[in-house]
Amino acid sequence: MQRPKILILTIPHGAAHERLADALRKALLGIQPQLTVEVADALRLCARWFRTYYNSYEIPLKYWPALWGWIEDKQHRHTSTGPGWLYRRGGQGLFRFLQEFDPDVAIATEVGTCELAAMVKRERHARFYLVGAPTGVDIDRAWAQPEVDLYITMAGDVASQLEAAGACPAKIVPCGVPIDPAFCSLPDRQQARARLELRQDLPLILVLFGGVGYGKPQSILSELKKVTQPLQAVFITGRSRRLEQEVRRQCEGDSRFRVLGWVSNMHEWLAAADLLVSKPGAMTVIEALNSALPLLAFDPLPGNERRACHLIEKWDVGYWMRRPADLASTIRRLLADPAELTRLRANACALAQPHAARDAAETILKRWNART
Repeated sequence: MQRPKILILTIPHGAAHERLADALRKALLGIQPQLTVEVADALRLCARWFRTYYNSYEIPLKYWPALWGWIEDKQHRHTSTGPGWLYRRGGQGLFRFLQEFDPDVAIATEVGTCELAAMVKRERHARFYLVGAPTGVDIDRAWAQPEVDLYITMAGDVASQLEAAGACPAKIVPCGVPIDPAFCSLPDRQQARARLELRQDLPLILVLFGGVGYGKPQSILSELKKVTQPLQAVFITGRSRRLEQEVRRQCEGDSRFRVLGWVSNMHEWLAAADLLVSKPGAMTVIEALNSALPLLAFDPLPGNERRACHLIEKWDVGYWMRRPADLASTIRRLLADPAELTRLRANACALAQPHAARDAAETILKRWNART
């Protein structure tokens, strides 16, 4: 088997794209340790003004969510997430980097970077093998670029979304969304709790706020305090130091609650939990499925996270908390009904693809070698 030079393009929006890139890098090097595999922040390589444009979604998202929902829906349905002329001008630095690095395989973990890489193949006649690796359970139409040679995605509804967007079915390999290899051998609940110094005799509610730390902790805390059954809850606030301090302040004096910031052993926390309360971010949904952990989707962002909520309920692996006031009653019901929790876990387990990173890496190398 030959050794291609591989470039993985990612962006620092949230943590999903970077985590997928890292999982693929580990899997590729696990198969062929001598491979050249480089992960690059595609936005950092673009013009500064283009980075500002690309990150401008944060403004309507923060101050006018309904407007962002409308914009995101348009992007979701369109064949491109932005004007071609703008991408062509703003991506010049990335284009030069691609030509200088000269990869045999380029892997895009985000839809805009996939469009930019496809533009290089189309307009500059680059010969690299282009792989699209969408995060999460929601597919934008713009992923379906003719220049993409292979898609790595989740089976079932997600693969069907990609085909409906116009991607060639022969290019779609539904081996799953690559996640950290640690999810291939999760500890059982008792082992995980012992390692994390959690009580074995109490149900654990795990509360996540995404990689960047976004959400409304007061709403969740006030609902958890209404739950009458004995429980323990752990809040993981991601990279936001401000959010971590806020949640610590609100939990002060309540021995049932523990607050953490960024953690590198998320697989252990998911394995230890009985219920997950979280924004339905891309990798959060995938990791919950692979941990067979029922998800109560809370405070989803407009657009892809709300679409993910519909799939969570369609698959019967959790519930969308459309009103904050529904959280306490839902937790009470589930803790009192082990049979329902078992059903939700079984449904999630049926969708799990914990070996996705290795399967994806093997597919990429096999198909690249077949074409050379």
